[in-house]
Amino acid sequence: MDIAKRLLGEFLDSLKTADHLEIAFRAFGHQHSLTPKRDCQDTKLEVPFNSDLRGNIALIKHKLKDIVPRGTTPIAYTLEQCGNDFPAPGNPNLRNIIILITDGIEECDGDPCAVSLMLQKKGIVLKPFIIGVGLEESFKNAFGCVGKFYDASNEESFKNILNIVISQALNNTTAQVNLLDQIGKPTETDANMTFYDETSGVIKYDWMHTLNNKGLPDTLVLDPIGNYHLVVHTIPPVEKHDITLVAGKHNIIALDAPQGYLNLKVAYNNYKALKCIVRKHGDMQTLNVQDFTQTEKYIVGKYDLEILTLPRINLDDVNISQSKTTTIEIPQAGMAVITKPGEGPGSIFLDDKNKLTWVCNMQENNTQENIVLQPGSYRAEWRSKNSKESVYTVERKFKVESGTTVTVKLF
Repeated sequence: MDIAKRLLGEFLDSLKTADHLEIAFRAFGHQHSLTPKRDCQDTKLEVPFNSDLRGNIALIKHKLKDIVPRGTTPIAYTLEQCGNDFPAPGNPNLRNIIILITDGIEECDGDPCAVSLMLQKKGIVLKPFIIGVGLEESFKNAFGCVGKFYDASNEESFKNILNIVISQALNNTTAQVNLLDQIGKPTETDANMTFYDETSGVIKYDWMHTLNNKGLPDTLVLDPIGNYHLVVHTIPPVEKHDITLVAGKHNIIALDAPQGYLNLKVAYNNYKALKCIVRKHGDMQTLNVQDFTQTEKYIVGKYDLEILTLPRINLDDVNISQSKTTTIEIPQAGMAVITKPGEGPGSIFLDDKNKLTWVCNMQENNTQENIVLQPGSYRAEWRSKNSKESVYTVERKFKVESGTTVTVKLF
């Protein structure tokens, strides 16, 4: 205990010139003895946060002199109280960090792991640092779920660990994201990427992936505390969970993201805004709605396309290959000019070998409309709204050819 106090005092002195830093000090198991019974709420914020760093360091060192281990070890309750000590919990512009130094494990039936996870999920604190001083070997595993655990078995290791912890707490580290092509080279780029805090789900960084002027992934500066969940917004997105950074080193984060191109083409676009629904092969979830005459990047693989022409064109098993462009070209549409003697309901059907497939409904209140259709044979079915019998249905067969206009008179 005496060695720990001395080293902690020296460590605090080394922080006096640090910028943008505030320090508070909470102790536990120091106010009440174990008899007549243990006090599982024996914890106190001895020195609260203050913008006067030097003044707070002096106060903490003074309090350290008087601290004597007397009672039990209520780690879970103490961590919970720490969450209330920070003046701005959940502020994304601040790093709220707990450094827990203990020579024992939870002794009050609390759950330090659950409390730590709760504080992290709420964004109150980052993943805590735990420094075990002279812990029995069997106790060390109890802290893995609480935070980043360090075993200080002697004076030298305690001193080194304090320096490591504060280095991570005060400094960022560097990393690069390698988006790998099919041969494992980091050639893919130009995709937005989002770093989430793995525990809380809070967005930490959001950048467009970039290759530098040497053709290598750009260097990023990241906070080394905690784990990240990275989502690269390719189509479909690729992601990686539980990314741990090594502080003070350049980290490489690699994801498989081989991509190719899909080009949608039509000789002459009669449609005002022709679009195509893109899905993974065999999956009904929409990945993208791509405009015709545009080229889009996709992760290599098989895709199903639903082109929103009239009638719709469905193409399955479209293959996207590494760095290659797959071009899908559809026939130029034609135009059907439908004229009606009055108002009434009607529909257009594709006539394919005596099988009728519904294409669209006509507008009841219009006596003339222009409908852009793909080449093929069709039937128009219409009835005046004043007719009260089905036998008054008017049917017209017509054929649409690419680039031509056909007039269909329903009288």
